[in-house]
Amino acid sequence: MDLGLRDKIALVTGSSRGLGLASAKSLVAEGCRVVLTARGAEQLARAAEEVAAVASGPDRVQLCAADLATPDGIARAVGTAVSAFGGLDVLVNNMGLARGAGLLDTSDAEWQEAFDQTLYPAIRASKLAVPLMRKRGGGVIVMITSIWGRESGGRMTYNVAKAAETSLAKALAQQFAPDNVRVVSVAPGSILFPGGSWHKRQQADPDGISDFVRRELPFGRFGRAEEVGDVVAFLASPRASWISGSSVVVDGCQSKSNY
Repeated sequence: MDLGLRDKIALVTGSSRGLGLASAKSLVAEGCRVVLTARGAEQLARAAEEVAAVASGPDRVQLCAADLATPDGIARAVGTAVSAFGGLDVLVNNMGLARGAGLLDTSDAEWQEAFDQTLYPAIRASKLAVPLMRKRGGGVIVMITSIWGRESGGRMTYNVAKAAETSLAKALAQQFAPDNVRVVSVAPGSILFPGGSWHKRQQADPDGISDFVRRELPFGRFGRAEEVGDVVAFLASPRASWISGSSVVVDGCQSKSNY
């Protein structure tokens, strides 16, 4: 199936590994021109090599090493899409970091970090993206959230920040539908990829993680990053033209919610 993404311009935040990298690879494989952005320049360069390997040409991938938790970093990333490719059609908000424990053991600084590293980058990037998408007749914003933004589970600060992103996506979808800008959230379950949190836990406690997989994951395995990336590419495409405001779960039936 041709997704109709040829020559669309995409920016993927947090794209040096994991779900961001997988989303970038899926988008570029469908013909997009893609800007990769993350804080670490070396890891970003390695990611660019992976993305370029599936691109239709060497000039379809651009890099922007920036601290996306800052307004300047987001502005630089969006500016790279404009200067390198001339605009923006697709924004994938993939930033996410949260620390802390229970309510009594989580500091104000840890709460602030969760919002600074997850919610505010999505707000700032979307705010800069919408005017650019308007100029091009429309566009798509994809928020990478989590099943723990839809129901209880996971680390408390992460749960709250991802729930906020899910709510933000719904609000923006309704606000910008008249501009032909669609906004969707993608809620992955437990995804295993090198360097990710599940990979680290698996290395530290293989027996405990094996028990978790048997107990909590109905298919008996973790999800793969590319399984999320391919959903992102579909939702960003004209083939998904009537999907907006939705939270699309990609979790192998891990979550318990009916919605």
